[in-house]
Amino acid sequence: MEVNVKLFATLRDGRFKEEKADVHENTQVKDVISRYNIPEKEVKICLVNGRDAAFDQKLNNGDTLSLFPPVGGG
Repeated sequence: MEVNVKLFATLRDGRFKEEKADVHENTQVKDVISRYNIPEKEVKICLVNGRDAAFDQKLNNGDTLSLFPPVGGG
């Protein structure tokens, strides 16, 4: 199955902005994070199809996974 993976801010460094990924059924968010060698502690916000998601959430064909690092402001 295929999911769309979007990386934001510092998670893009040395990676990509958006990519389609072929994954197996029962793939979880944490599996995709690991696939791209992103330490889980660097992911602060995780969305699947625009909704808050946990690392153990299973992905479905056509889902969009968006990953954000901690965001500071001031």
